[in-house]
Amino acid sequence: MTAHARIAAPETSSRRSPYFREEHEMLRAQVRRFVEDEVKPNGHLWEEQGFVPREVLRRMGELGFLGIRYPAEFGGSELDTLATVVLAEELGRSTFSGFAITVLVHTDMASVHVANAGSPEQQRAHMADIVAGRKICAVAITEPGAGSDVKGIRTRARREGGDYVIDGSKIYITNGVYADLYCVAAKTGGEEERPSRSVSMFLVEKGTPGLRVGRALDKHGWRSSDTAELFFEDCRVPASSLLGAEGQGFYAIMRNFQNERTVIGAMAMGEAQAAIDLTLEWVMSRKAFGGVLWDKQAIRQRLAMLQAKVEAGRQLVYHAAWLDAQGADATREVSMVKAYCGELVNEVMYACLQFHGGLGFMRESAIERMARDARVQAIGGGATEVMLEEVAKRMAPGLL
Repeated sequence: MTAHARIAAPETSSRRSPYFREEHEMLRAQVRRFVEDEVKPNGHLWEEQGFVPREVLRRMGELGFLGIRYPAEFGGSELDTLATVVLAEELGRSTFSGFAITVLVHTDMASVHVANAGSPEQQRAHMADIVAGRKICAVAITEPGAGSDVKGIRTRARREGGDYVIDGSKIYITNGVYADLYCVAAKTGGEEERPSRSVSMFLVEKGTPGLRVGRALDKHGWRSSDTAELFFEDCRVPASSLLGAEGQGFYAIMRNFQNERTVIGAMAMGEAQAAIDLTLEWVMSRKAFGGVLWDKQAIRQRLAMLQAKVEAGRQLVYHAAWLDAQGADATREVSMVKAYCGELVNEVMYACLQFHGGLGFMRESAIERMARDARVQAIGGGATEVMLEEVAKRMAPGLL
């Protein structure tokens, strides 16, 4: 090992940031320790088997990671958006993004519908188990013909006496194979109603007659995340399964998209930082042309610029989360987070894989897996193009 290789990677903890308090830093240390002790040694196995074992999620529940922002009465910690960002960033740094998204869909994209809109009865029945990891959640919105365009969903729920009957299908549902609870978007209004007023959310339990989990989808990345098709065929649920008021599902989805997009941005910046750290270690030890790669000015300057961009992205995520924690409308900033961080993580992975040379193209290298995982960050939760339109609308109000 050369002298270069003994140089420590730069400290990237948020301890220098004015946004975080002591409880945030304690959480960061706890999550980072869990990742080092339990995720990194086992992540390869989860990639091969195509899912994260449920005992791992239950362990995270025992440690308090699955209820960071939920009420204490259900076992939660009652923290804020910034705590969610800490969790997402540290899970992203694990280098196993399939694991990270499995957790974050449960904590910040699916179970929030129960926490925010669930009736007292629904919450008493499920929230403690959700926080403990005994019940895992999925959110079923995307359909073959409707992704970012939520108003375009075709799954319907018709009222029959004291029940709703759901018919339709969903696709690309993370946690879809092994979830216990599904938060399902379906149209309840007539064709004459405004699309934004015709979508409702339902809580459907696994094993409900008429709900069929289709094949586990074979993905380009996020291999340790189980992803499925769902089919609803005369799926009858009691009217008490409605999450919130009928016709308010679209607004619930849009509201939570802000949280989802912030989380994805934080996760992406954790991934990007991990890639830079791995690559820095590699170029400081890899010998070529009479020296090590770090001695090549072009390489170290490009890595330095990528580090600057990641720091900018990280601070944008922190600021958006801080605004949300203050109760401010952060739609503009969150849309920037999703667009910028989703593209940036792919830029970082491309360069870091390049600097690994042939090794970066081998399945045995972490950077190869990370590059595959990163691609979806510019798609899931709102494609870059959709996010940029949201920013543009706020640059020129009334013109778009």
